[in-house]
Amino acid sequence: MSLVASGDAIVALARQHVGEKYQLGARAPMANPGWKGPWDCAEFASWCVYQTCGVLFGVEPRTSPILADAYTGYWAEQARAAGALIPVAQAASIAGAMLLRIPRPRGTGHIVISDGHGGTVEAHSAKLGVIQGRASGRHWDYGVLLPGVACFSQLDTVALAPPPSTLLRLCQPMLRGELVHKLQAALTRLGFHPGALDGVYGPQTASAVEAFQQAEGLLVDGEAGPDTFAALQAKGCVLH
Repeated sequence: MSLVASGDAIVALARQHVGEKYQLGARAPMANPGWKGPWDCAEFASWCVYQTCGVLFGVEPRTSPILADAYTGYWAEQARAAGALIPVAQAASIAGAMLLRIPRPRGTGHIVISDGHGGTVEAHSAKLGVIQGRASGRHWDYGVLLPGVACFSQLDTVALAPPPSTLLRLCQPMLRGELVHKLQAALTRLGFHPGALDGVYGPQTASAVEAFQQAEGLLVDGEAGPDTFAALQAKGCVLH
């Protein structure tokens, strides 16, 4: 099916599900308009798009709403192929656009629906479920403007604060330093093994962060920022 829909309709539908349960890796039946969760972030975004627009996006296979499985990596690949990538600040000013954090190899990313005013609707974490949040002060790689969806930008682009300076994540060149070493030591003490305590934020450290985040009901993305540090400190781990 193919519907004419606006970005506002995507946001309005998403807001109807605020408060519902989050589960990492949960599958949402795209063809079921009455689904109430559990959700993960990519399934939530793709389901809202399919229900309002009749288009499968960010999923594989793209030919069957019964078999479709959403993933942030598919969102990145399909948006790039469709020429649908836009600047993050622009997406934050467009209702129904998406803000995307691409996953590391074999890892987990994150995707949210922009409300056009710097806010988000997103399947966030096991602790918070589906929420209305903020785009500012967080790490995003791309904005996505869905092909064929009527989206209208605000007159002024939303100004987003940069992510916190203490954000540790997998990147090239890899981050190094004493804070990474302390993070690795804290994870090891708690039973989440990051590999060698070498002060290098590599794939094993990112995987250990993901495992800790999942255990604590946090947003699972393998990036150690304020929420992850706070959860570690609550368990008696001194990082600063």
